[in-house]
Amino acid sequence: MEITLRSYQEEVVQTALKGENSIIWLPTGGGKTRAAVYVAKKHLETTANAKVAVLVNKVHLVDQHFDKEFNPYLGKPYRIKAFSGDSNDKELFGLLVKDSDLVICTAQILENALNSTEEEKRVDLTDFTLLIIDECHHTQKESVYNKIMGSYVEKKVRKEGKLPQILGLTASPGTGGNKSLDKAVEHVLQICANLDSVIVSTKDYTPALKKVVPRPKKQYDIVEKRPLDPFGDHLKSMMSMIHEFMPPTVSRSLREMGTQEYEADVVELEKAGVIEENRLIAQCALHLREYNDALLINDTVRMVDAFNVLDEFYNSRKNKLLDGTDFFLQGLFDENHVELKQLASDARYENPKLARLQLTLLEEFREKTSRGIIFSKTRRGTHCLYDWVNTNRELLKVNITAAILTGTGSGADHMNQGVQKRTIKNFRDGFHNLLISTSVAEEGLDIPECNLVVRYGLLTNEIAQQQASGRARAENSVYSVVAEEGGRELRREFTNEYLEGLTSKAIDQVQRMSPREFRIKISELQQMSVLIRIQAERKRDERKQRYSPAQVQLQCRGCFLPVCSAEDIRKIENSHHVNINPEFKRHYKTGGQVFLERTFEDWEPGRVISCSNCGKDWGLEIKFKMVAILPCLKIKNFFLKTPRGKVPGKNWKDVEFQVTDFDFIDYMSSGFPDLDLDD
Repeated sequence: MEITLRSYQEEVVQTALKGENSIIWLPTGGGKTRAAVYVAKKHLETTANAKVAVLVNKVHLVDQHFDKEFNPYLGKPYRIKAFSGDSNDKELFGLLVKDSDLVICTAQILENALNSTEEEKRVDLTDFTLLIIDECHHTQKESVYNKIMGSYVEKKVRKEGKLPQILGLTASPGTGGNKSLDKAVEHVLQICANLDSVIVSTKDYTPALKKVVPRPKKQYDIVEKRPLDPFGDHLKSMMSMIHEFMPPTVSRSLREMGTQEYEADVVELEKAGVIEENRLIAQCALHLREYNDALLINDTVRMVDAFNVLDEFYNSRKNKLLDGTDFFLQGLFDENHVELKQLASDARYENPKLARLQLTLLEEFREKTSRGIIFSKTRRGTHCLYDWVNTNRELLKVNITAAILTGTGSGADHMNQGVQKRTIKNFRDGFHNLLISTSVAEEGLDIPECNLVVRYGLLTNEIAQQQASGRARAENSVYSVVAEEGGRELRREFTNEYLEGLTSKAIDQVQRMSPREFRIKISELQQMSVLIRIQAERKRDERKQRYSPAQVQLQCRGCFLPVCSAEDIRKIENSHHVNINPEFKRHYKTGGQVFLERTFEDWEPGRVISCSNCGKDWGLEIKFKMVAILPCLKIKNFFLKTPRGKVPGKNWKDVEFQVTDFDFIDYMSSGFPDLDLDD
């Protein structure tokens, strides 16, 4: 199939067609991916032994790019293969790369292959001649993109091997949160240095681009602050009672209830309680976080949604009462249950933002056939809004058919990839006309032009704002911001408008630099990045050697009971951490079977596991090679007792001891594994 580019697309691909590294900066809907397909085609046609890798940062984009872009245009003459974490043949990535002309994969797949110690699974950057990086503004800090490009830049600085050409794609590199032009320029230059690329945009065909990607009409749907909030006030009074239950010095350090700052405070308070083995403080902090979440939900959606969150939390804990703290906290909620439920159902005090959102939706859907997206901050928020739409008689009268779209994963409220794809197809085909989505729909997804985009209760950066706005591409489309008068969401939206303009100015200033000045600056930034990377790796290695596993003990985060030594921990595929001590089984109880959409080469999920003493979730059992039943632990639900004190678990990669790889043969020959030969 022949590829036809628009005039502005032809302009922005010229640097890449010369074989030079570049970042294409075009707005959402401007056709960045099609331009990349064109570059890949010309590269494959003109480069000896060409091999192209297309990297994406989300699983769903693998199939989307394969089905919609690269395979239709390049699939006949060239061998194209798509890989993601959901691919059954991802373990064969290293081998299949050798037999492919172009691979599309999540960045994590490539990162794993670059670091693999197994010869048949390992690949090298020098195996490729062109690397296309989608949504390349993520190439910074500790992102997977930046780990890959960090290795690239290090090889470049050391002049090791012939490196692939780089082509980055972005709707906005952003300013990195900087509000001055000089700092914004530094941020753009750092992105260029990380990608070893110049940044290109249309100069001669801006009118043509604006015609293809028109700016929506922006409107601020502002509501006054809720005059009376008896439900929220009652929650705060209950939180004050919990404050009084704790030592006075603790509660005085907490900031305003119902804010992100308060949440940060109680998260730190829970950690402190764990470290001190003060269960009263740790449990009170956990419960206060739930109440604060309820306040945030009350501020965003319905009172009944906030009530249900607390009700579900306390129902799940009724059989996990260990001591006086648990009985106090459970009793407090039970005593106030009826009154909270009554307050939550009193329509006089409902959230005014919902009334404003209803009006906005009715204005758009009453008179014409429309498509819309509501962006909400959390997965839980999308479900609450979905329930509200489906029970709203006025919205049902105008034939709004809503669907939820969230990120993939195995946790609560996550979607699996199949459901996500069906949801997008149904939206595209008109079966649904309103998506209620988290940020997953802001970038990359092949979603049709929308008449209405609503940002509802969001605090995000200028990149997210631009990408969300870019979804409103239909003629006379509307971009609505529903926010409280004088609230933080409104202030952030105004800030983002300023930063969007600042991004353009920063890019323009970078593009005006002389080639020599640009190269010198990029070289300086790259050399500095390499030095920082080497130093960080050295520190990580030192941290891993700080303790021997025998010196570290894992204790339950819920009840503080010691349950195992770090000597008992082994890692599988560098990501799953299991306990191989048969005595560990007496410390946990099993629950329901875990079901995952995808399959794995060597293992399958078993049942959930939790502390037999307090019921704290610990992870799940996995069945390895169909024989060995192994408890796989979530480190965040434990804390580590070390010679220098107690440390709350966060990530396995951050532990200060070496974890040995799991040896299946040694385990099976040790004489004590729990065999499951009958299954």
